[in-house]
Amino acid sequence: MSFDTGNRFAARTAIPQVGIDQGLRSYMLRVYNYMAGALAITGVVAYLAAASGLYVALMQTPILFWIVVFAPLGLVLLLSFRIQSMSLPAAQATFWVYAALVGLSLAGLFLVYTGASIAEVFFITAAMFLATSLYGYTTKRDLTGLGHFMFMGLIGIIIAMVVNFFLKSPALYFAVSVIGVLVFTGLTAYDTQSIKEMYWEGDGDVVAGKKAVMGALRLYLDFINLFVMLMQLMGQRRN
Repeated sequence: MSFDTGNRFAARTAIPQVGIDQGLRSYMLRVYNYMAGALAITGVVAYLAAASGLYVALMQTPILFWIVVFAPLGLVLLLSFRIQSMSLPAAQATFWVYAALVGLSLAGLFLVYTGASIAEVFFITAAMFLATSLYGYTTKRDLTGLGHFMFMGLIGIIIAMVVNFFLKSPALYFAVSVIGVLVFTGLTAYDTQSIKEMYWEGDGDVVAGKKAVMGALRLYLDFINLFVMLMQLMGQRRN
């Protein structure tokens, strides 16, 4: 995939702006469609795994438990480091499988929280995501500094979660959730702007498709993590 800034500038000065805008809108729509499809797969798999008892059965088998935990991470790394050598259908298939595995790992939410609570938090997450992503798409401000700051916050969250795995502190758990909402909200704006800037009119269908898959993966991760953090803060637990 080519991200050469000079070539991109040259192409944009030679092509009418109207055509660029139409191409950019089509590209971003493709990104959002991929993301929406992945969220739908995740939700359906999570619900069915919880309702059928599959999730409970998997959690009781140590080997399967660790597969559910680490398989999504493995697929993210595969897409991140090998997508250039993958065909577009293979990249798409890997993305859909990843979304299904994340759904399997999130099935426990349906056992811990009420269905109404999950639906409510989902729509709140969607509203926050759409507003923040729209800001990232339309703003003229360079959000690179914000992105770097949010990434440092993400590292802090990961460290705090590892520490709290041993401490079991409710206060730290609450703090991580609050900070997590702020971090993933900021990352949504930054990632949207970054994905927009990845677009280049001269990309072929395959390269543009792979960029759309990777862009969808970034926004999907922002949405899922924002949703989980909000569930921890606002979710109503089952009796």
